Amino acid sequence: MKRPRILGLGALAAVAAVALLAAACGGGDSGSSTPAAGSGGGGGKVFKIGLVTDIGGLDDKSFNHLAFVGIQRAKSQLGIDFKVLESHQESEYVPNLQTLAAQHYDLVIAVGFLMDGAIKQVAKAFPDVNFAIIDDAPSPALPNVQGLLFKEQESGYLAGYLGALESKSGTISTVGGQKIPPVDHYIAGFQAGAEAANPQVKTLNDYSNSFTDTAKCKQLALNQISQGSDVVFQVAGGCGLGALSAAKEKNVWGIGVDADQAYLGDYILTSAIKKVDVAVFDTIKQIVDGTFKGGIVTTFDATKGATGLGAINSAVPQSDIQKLDDQASQLKSGAITPPDTVS
Repeated sequence: MKRPRILGLGALAAVAAVALLAAACGGGDSGSSTPAAGSGGGGGKVFKIGLVTDIGGLDDKSFNHLAFVGIQRAKSQLGIDFKVLESHQESEYVPNLQTLAAQHYDLVIAVGFLMDGAIKQVAKAFPDVNFAIIDDAPSPALPNVQGLLFKEQESGYLAGYLGALESKSGTISTVGGQKIPPVDHYIAGFQAGAEAANPQVKTLNDYSNSFTDTAKCKQLALNQISQGSDVVFQVAGGCGLGALSAAKEKNVWGIGVDADQAYLGDYILTSAIKKVDVAVFDTIKQIVDGTFKGGIVTTFDATKGATGLGAINSAVPQSDIQKLDDQASQLKSGAITPPDTVS
């Protein structure tokens, strides 16, 4: 396999996120920083933004990391002050959110669907604090909470389409984390894209029920490879890095998720990305501009450049790139609407 190259399917922003990986990996419970006085919006006010990770932590090289990238960008460009609290177990979600809310942060962002119950509890207890949650739309809607959703099935579709084109065995697979909507959106799209490229393709799927246990994800991927899979798509955050290591070990293609994971090696075919960093930055900008609204859901998709693929390996033939570009254009126009439910 040759070294990957960057193509125009939403890769450039994702690669920029990867460039900040070293900063995220060193994060502790506090990621606070202080901008220059008067650098924020609102006539000199410096806004305070809080971020609470899920159990994957900042070092997941995935969506928690991208959220951190977004808040760092907001510090640089909007002059905000921020604090990041990492959650190491689900029981820490509520106290972490409460800590930031009690300190009167202007916005508290929860990273991940698994914090649905926690944010409902804390948002009701602190009605004067603004909250946002990634990958969730709390129901019933809360007047001080904005949901930030993505059409992951669009990125999954393109990844599955490319995976089926490049598969030699005709069998490709997915390793999911927990069976929750954001994970299943990716998998459903992946399977639909694969079938669009090759109606005879065989797709395998397993769930690790973890976003942190790399050994478990690796074993699931090894099992799939033993059944003939030569393309493995990880949809399990930090746990999924184990699935990718199995792909590397067995000399088959790996596909990354959320962030562009091409930096892991030449065995990465591509990555199905969603620009969590953009969602975080845009929501913080609403706070600074005074336009933030709770009780609504903002959806990020191909029309907003928020889904797509990262770097595509240079071993992929140009003829397949052209087919992929056509699929991407149809997604953006709405001519293709991938499913978001795993059958």
